[in-house]
Amino acid sequence: MSPDTEIRVRVRLDFKGQGRPGRFLFGGKPGDRAAEEVREQQVALLRNVPVQGIHIEDIDMSVDVYTVWDDVNEAEVAYAPVIISIAAENIEDLLRFIAREDFRKIEVLEPGSIVMSRSDLERFLFKVGEEIKSHIAYLERKYNSR
Repeated sequence: MSPDTEIRVRVRLDFKGQGRPGRFLFGGKPGDRAAEEVREQQVALLRNVPVQGIHIEDIDMSVDVYTVWDDVNEAEVAYAPVIISIAAENIEDLLRFIAREDFRKIEVLEPGSIVMSRSDLERFLFKVGEEIKSHIAYLERKYNSR
């Protein structure tokens, strides 16, 4: 892959929000509102915290919040989608978006095709392995602390 080849993609992330029942008559929060708040917090981070090798071109929060039934928790869970247009210096920089729990879809806008050298492919696959290990460690910490 040429070093000056920029990769443009559109990534969809669906942020999860679970409602909380209120105590007595106050303090409750519906799931859709919780999901919207998580989306707003995450979008604020994306806008305000620079990521090396990544340029956020556009953030679309116009997609409606949706709810699904979670069989594990036996409750309705709301998701607030966001579509982010990204320009990345290289393919490895995109992994931090793809390895997220809230990742749903990616659409490559440019280039039309990519040719990778053997060393580029090895470096990319090594980075994929590191991201997977990091995500597994995060999940273990998350679920073992409960």
